[in-house]
Amino acid sequence: MSCQGDGPSEQGSNSVGPCTSSSSETDSKSGDVITVTIGATVPTGFEHTAAEEVKEKIGVAARISKDRGRIYFPITTDKLFQVHLLRSVDNLFVVVEEYDHYQFKQSKEETLLELQQLASKLPWTNALEVWKLNGTLKKKKGHRKGGNTTKVKPNRNTTEVAAADTEQQLHQVASAAEGQLEAESAADAEPCEQDSQEAAPEAKVIKFRVTCNRAGDKHSFSSNEAARDFGGAVQEFFQWKADMTKFDIEVLLNIHNEEMVIGIALTEESLHRRNISHFGPTTLRSTLCYGMLRLCKPQASDVILDPMCGTGAIPLEGAIEFSSSFYIAGDNNDMAVNRTVNNICHIQKRRADKDRISGLPIDTVQWDLCSLPIRTSSVDIIITDMPFGKRMGSKKKNWDLYPLCLREMARVCRPGSGKAVLLTQDKKCFAKAISRMGGLWRKLHTVWVNVGGLHAGVYLLKRTGAVFGQTPEDVHERSVPQWKRHFQC
Repeated sequence: MSCQGDGPSEQGSNSVGPCTSSSSETDSKSGDVITVTIGATVPTGFEHTAAEEVKEKIGVAARISKDRGRIYFPITTDKLFQVHLLRSVDNLFVVVEEYDHYQFKQSKEETLLELQQLASKLPWTNALEVWKLNGTLKKKKGHRKGGNTTKVKPNRNTTEVAAADTEQQLHQVASAAEGQLEAESAADAEPCEQDSQEAAPEAKVIKFRVTCNRAGDKHSFSSNEAARDFGGAVQEFFQWKADMTKFDIEVLLNIHNEEMVIGIALTEESLHRRNISHFGPTTLRSTLCYGMLRLCKPQASDVILDPMCGTGAIPLEGAIEFSSSFYIAGDNNDMAVNRTVNNICHIQKRRADKDRISGLPIDTVQWDLCSLPIRTSSVDIIITDMPFGKRMGSKKKNWDLYPLCLREMARVCRPGSGKAVLLTQDKKCFAKAISRMGGLWRKLHTVWVNVGGLHAGVYLLKRTGAVFGQTPEDVHERSVPQWKRHFQC
């Protein structure tokens, strides 16, 4: 079975629930409506932002996991479609069972045996019902990760066959879930199940895999071993077929120290890929872009600038979710500008295909970052992903670039009310640049995030009321030749 993340140092790849028991089996029912717990992975550092969005859009309170990068919230199945519309979540899963203090055995053999025995005792029924309902809501996107991605021209026959296969899968999962309850309530259910299997011998076999996300240094077992043994027990219990790539169901086994959550995945791929069709070397996740945008609280008619837009991930997310503002995306690299234009066209075409208004409040420009063709004090918000000095630029160049960037941003930003949200991993250089521009910018808040395994900061800055060109820092910065600035840094 699949595994992710051995060891204590992996943040954001392990999920836990702080509640001792909130299993799907004990969830309340009202007719066909089921109440379950949904788990969501979110960009680390923006857990509170995600919880706020859940409260605003779904109307329920979300609790933040002790392990960074996950939230949990209850929903009824009639609101399941709303969960997929959340902008701050990467992946979704329905919780089967969660344990706040699971007592793992000291020996590896005893622990793995206990995991095997646990598989048949879990309350799978409601979680599988949610998985079945989820399959009818989401679009078919071919096979999952690593699967066959060959595109086939759609026609009526293939559509009917796909629909029939999906119906068979859903029916089989429902039968398995119902069989669990029947086995517990009546011993004579076995002949009925055998008759049912004989009556439909051609039903498609469900394929599954188990993914274990584990963190903690006091476990006697590895993620591979836990996924293998737990997955074997799941296979024996449901009579499903294991398949690591072309699976229908992904069972999640999330372990963080003494906390353990078992769930079923509801997303085939991360929702952060929703806007981008043309990727660059440092494309930012749309979910992280959403968190940065919420941090600066865009208002109607705000002019929002991304001077280093890359593929346009930030302004695109803003134009879609905060459409009452206007966005200007620019970059000095012509390839980056082309990618942004292509991504905008992709979104516009997708919206037009759905008979929606295709226009977006966004424009794209190629420019020199240190000499923007924008009027002084005309921008309300500046939000951008600055070069880390890793894949783009260099740490050495950042010492010159960052102060010049902040100075030019201060020129175009409105004094007293303007804001900037800047993402960078080069924390030392950024801190030095901010100290040199203290008369123009004031740091309000910092959110620490994980970007591709790098520990980075999202800095919320407030433009001071000082008139540009009259602060001591700005006068000094303009008077010093660029070749001298490097040696001063």
